Amino acid sequence: MATDSKPGCRGTSPSVNGAGTLVQETPKKQPINLLRGWPAPSLLPTSLLRAAAARVLSDPAIAVPALQYGPDPGYEPLRAAVAGWLARSYDLASLSRPRSRSRCLPGGPVGADEVAITGGASQGLACVLQSFTDPWYTRRVWMAAPCYFLAGPLFEDAGFAGRLRAVREDAAGLDVRWLEERRKAEEDGVCKSPGPHRRLYRHVVYLVATSSNPSGRTLPLARRQALIRLARRYDVLVISDDVYDFLQWPTSPASPSPAPGTAGPPALLPTLSLIDAALPHDDGEHPDGRARFGNAVSNASFSKLAGPGIRTGWIHGTLALVHGFAQTGSNRSGGAASQFAAAVVHQVLVTGELERWLGGVVRPALRRRHAAVLGAIAAELAGLGVRVAGDSGGAGGAGGLFGGYFVWLGLPEGVQADEVAARAREEEELIVAPGRLFEVKGDEEAARFPGHLRLCFSWEDEADVVEGVRRLGRVLRRVLDGAAPGAGAGAEGAGRGVDIEELEKQVQTAC
Repeated sequence: MATDSKPGCRGTSPSVNGAGTLVQETPKKQPINLLRGWPAPSLLPTSLLRAAAARVLSDPAIAVPALQYGPDPGYEPLRAAVAGWLARSYDLASLSRPRSRSRCLPGGPVGADEVAITGGASQGLACVLQSFTDPWYTRRVWMAAPCYFLAGPLFEDAGFAGRLRAVREDAAGLDVRWLEERRKAEEDGVCKSPGPHRRLYRHVVYLVATSSNPSGRTLPLARRQALIRLARRYDVLVISDDVYDFLQWPTSPASPSPAPGTAGPPALLPTLSLIDAALPHDDGEHPDGRARFGNAVSNASFSKLAGPGIRTGWIHGTLALVHGFAQTGSNRSGGAASQFAAAVVHQVLVTGELERWLGGVVRPALRRRHAAVLGAIAAELAGLGVRVAGDSGGAGGAGGLFGGYFVWLGLPEGVQADEVAARAREEEELIVAPGRLFEVKGDEEAARFPGHLRLCFSWEDEADVVEGVRRLGRVLRRVLDGAAPGAGAGAEGAGRGVDIEELEKQVQTAC
């Protein structure tokens, strides 16, 4: 519930009108931000990280290398710990054949040399594009739509402005068959020399394979395998932002939440990079022998697990791809990103503290918030014709799990999300993300979302998330009733109308 004690809340205050009479002004609502995809402060493991940093700095054997330039592939103890975590967490038994032992270090199905440390998912994506793509050689970047809207600028910075293409999702996620139909040949050319340790790819596919942002969809195993086979046929590098894999929970009400201090969600669907490592090659795939680099990279991060300010993540791929990634100029010059932060994260991961925090605090909290927002949608919005789109309605993707931070809403026929978002901001002090943000820039016609909204349930307090849905309901009722913009606002906001440009500015500062 919104309270005056919470930062940002503004209570009533008396004022004097023109006649000299003391009047009580109508209180302004406390702003509620259902756009910001951040973890709530209560979900940050502050005490664990403080103790871990103290352990790192109190032991010279750990502190000195942690404060020096790191090795190109990243902090070795964290690489090994992440490899072990992946091996424990993913359902490797579901793969079509056992992974080749020659690809791994002894002692486990995932090797430390298949993992490189990054400065988070954004830095990892930028380095992958630097090392394995060329704007003259790589024809297209294919992005699952609706897409994570802040990924587009990374591809544009890498030279792909105007060559981003949308791939629609169906009920199972990215539509592989539709992608194959859209693929078109371009003129050959090459500008970069990848050298002996790297290679260039003709196409890139970008998606969030698990708990997609914003739709919540999770690509099932068969669709993942089909995508890898397509990638091999057409020289594609598949880049999956796997940032929500460890933030999934059972969707069945009968499935209990784990007790505090326990770990582990059910076994997770293998990443596309793990599937790429295990899936047999068909005849004719990679006739030039470049198969050692593979066709998929898992781009993951501790940002949603331990805090965005940690700026530490990892990629997983083949030995050749990970080695090539480590040869990126920024890694060679300064060593892998986040050396000190990686040493701190290693402490909470290797001790099991992070897994217990996720299992005992973070996933149960997100599960409660998701249930609360769905309940509020059913009570406040369903009767207005709003539907929960994608998998975010809680039916669950593969394995009966749902995860991530977002609910993807379809508005009633004819209602424009831009107008609803602008009026919510003006009339109700509510910030939501209109569907247009999630269209692929330059290919908007292929997949438009003018009637969708994304709600984030991770940032605001649980009661404020529910209150935000109530406010959204009030806005929608006014829109459906034909009320003029500003009709529900106080005197300060009345009559200003819907300002889409101002809304976009608010979005940039809110996210």
